[in-house]
Amino acid sequence: MSLPKPTLLLLGSLAVGLHAIVLYQNLVTPVGFNLGFFNAASLITWVIALLLLFTLLHDPVENLVTVLFPIAALTIGLESYFYTERILPADEAIGVKIHIFFSILAYSLLSISALQAIFLAIQDYQLRRRHPGWVFQMLFPPLRIMEKLLFQLIVVGFGLLSMSLISGLFFLEDIFAQHLVHKTVLSIIAWCVFAILLWGHWQFGWRGKTAIRWSLSGFVVLMLAYFGSKLVLELILHRL
Repeated sequence: MSLPKPTLLLLGSLAVGLHAIVLYQNLVTPVGFNLGFFNAASLITWVIALLLLFTLLHDPVENLVTVLFPIAALTIGLESYFYTERILPADEAIGVKIHIFFSILAYSLLSISALQAIFLAIQDYQLRRRHPGWVFQMLFPPLRIMEKLLFQLIVVGFGLLSMSLISGLFFLEDIFAQHLVHKTVLSIIAWCVFAILLWGHWQFGWRGKTAIRWSLSGFVVLMLAYFGSKLVLELILHRL
């Protein structure tokens, strides 16, 4: 049996608050913000959880909360156990901070949309088989609402990703520098994938499996852009 929305909001707010306390202790240092691999993962999952709470106020996203909050809890454990360091100096230019802000919001929104696409695929599969179980009936709102929410998330995430790329062009000294080139190119590819998806949806009515494939493809490329480059640089090459 699913929890009532007020109870879920209360528990979720408590979890987000506790996460914020742990995140602050690991993220804030005397010389700046430590955006190492696991800290960055914890920060993004915290933003995702916070955004989900606001979304829950007016949309039926209990299914996303059920899955993403345990993932956020996992990143807290990883962040506390594994130490990685990539310091963003406290005196860093405001333009760079704006770029990072838009990037984190974009990754967070498009991560939520990716999970929404996965749930949409499960729901579509169950409906085609005509064997929806009790878990399916409890967690999933109607398919039409699920699909509408998916595109709402993608539109907002796409806008934030656009702002991230634009701010990077303006504020980063060399967006195609050696340590940024993979992240930049993959982010541009992801932007193109989401742009094609939205164009296809508005012009040709793309939905269902087509929308799911395009949204998940864009998400995978975007995650490779950010976490793939951080994984290689910080955990394999040990470059700060």
